[in-house]
Amino acid sequence: MSGLLVLSACGEDAMDDTTDDAPPAADSAEDADNNEDADNNEADVEFASGMVPHHQQAVMMSDMALEQGGPEVMALAEEIKAAQDPEIETMTQWLDVWGAEAPMDMEDMEDMEDMEGMEGMDMEGMDMEGMMSAEDMENLMSAEGAEFDTMWLEMMIEHHNGAVMMGQTEVEEGSNADAIALAETIIETQEVEITEMEALLESTSG
Repeated sequence: MSGLLVLSACGEDAMDDTTDDAPPAADSAEDADNNEDADNNEADVEFASGMVPHHQQAVMMSDMALEQGGPEVMALAEEIKAAQDPEIETMTQWLDVWGAEAPMDMEDMEDMEDMEGMEGMDMEGMDMEGMMSAEDMENLMSAEGAEFDTMWLEMMIEHHNGAVMMGQTEVEEGSNADAIALAETIIETQEVEITEMEALLESTSG
């Protein structure tokens, strides 16, 4: 009888030990959160935070071209806007998921004076290469005919080169697979458009 009591007591001790060794549910949930957070790094946030307003300015310039540009410039502007509008939405959603603050919407600015200082602006630690200043945008808006087309092409080539540089930084330093894939798409697409715009600029100036 005493032997049964000893075995019973030992069994209870073993159960207590097993229970004490089991990891609490809170720790498992915390580990899951850490794994989710590890899906992106600072470079990914900087890429999206910088590229959103960069794309927004390209869309603004494209809207100008759709009103003031010649047929070939208008066609390019339509392509740029069609590609970059969805990318703005995608990157804005990423920033929300990552818990990062979304940059100011340039399209909501009341006037061009609100854009002062945007050129070379440091957005979440990333220099926004190729951004036009408020003065650049005002000059473009005031241009007409062939002058507008030439100015738009020159500015958009500079703007695209900046986006390519930002994309290359993301490919080299980012960790989020989707962000890196988008950066690669931006690089490929905008390099093709740069070649097209350079050829068009050469033909219009020749």
